[in-house]
Amino acid sequence: MSADRLTGGALPLDKAPSRIAGMFDAIAGRYDLLNTVLSAGLDRRWRARAIASLALTGRERVLDVCAGTADVSLGAAAATPGAARVVGVDFAGAMLAKGHEKIVAAGQTSRVQLIRGDAMALPIAAASVDAVTIAFGIRNVQGTGEALRELVRVLRPGGRLAILEFGLPQAPGLRQLYQWYFLQVLPRVGRMVSRHGGAYSYLPESVGAFPWGQDFVRLLSDAGFAEAQSRPMTLGVVYLYTARKP
Repeated sequence: MSADRLTGGALPLDKAPSRIAGMFDAIAGRYDLLNTVLSAGLDRRWRARAIASLALTGRERVLDVCAGTADVSLGAAAATPGAARVVGVDFAGAMLAKGHEKIVAAGQTSRVQLIRGDAMALPIAAASVDAVTIAFGIRNVQGTGEALRELVRVLRPGGRLAILEFGLPQAPGLRQLYQWYFLQVLPRVGRMVSRHGGAYSYLPESVGAFPWGQDFVRLLSDAGFAEAQSRPMTLGVVYLYTARKP
């Protein structure tokens, strides 16, 4: 189902990689704080569920695409059992720098590596990773289908995928409350804390323009994934998408 009801049907967004990377670089210093504040701390639970869905055994090489400040990368390494190796890829240099600081502080430099790259042309060899994650980043990629096909390419046969992305609650009363929060409160708080005029206006616009639920499941299937499923979390505010490479 399309999420354009969140914004009323906006014009197509400019998702040029240089524009999106620059926007995230500008808010990198306050990104983690804002994630926690604006999600009421639920972002940690969402990431943990995504990592758990990979059913890691301690031997896997995990690729974290749109890695940002490396929360999922670190979570996959710290899980019990955790990934043997995690590579995080993002095109925003300041976000990666912040993530590297966290990796050093966690003592995980031997297991977690961050590299700069584009989700539509991953600097990763074909069939070289056992699992792939994306947390709240796929909607920011200029070519969704192209990025999903890249994920299929880098996964080994049978490899698992876990994607977190925003959705829209379906319960009528909750949906209106969520729309009010997402369109009125979130951008104001985001601008106040991040001191960036556009980033937290872009957030509801990007969610409103992105397919979710079964529409996104179909995109996964079209890209070549098998067993694609969507699981609503927190009453449909967020969806966890899982799939396998055949």
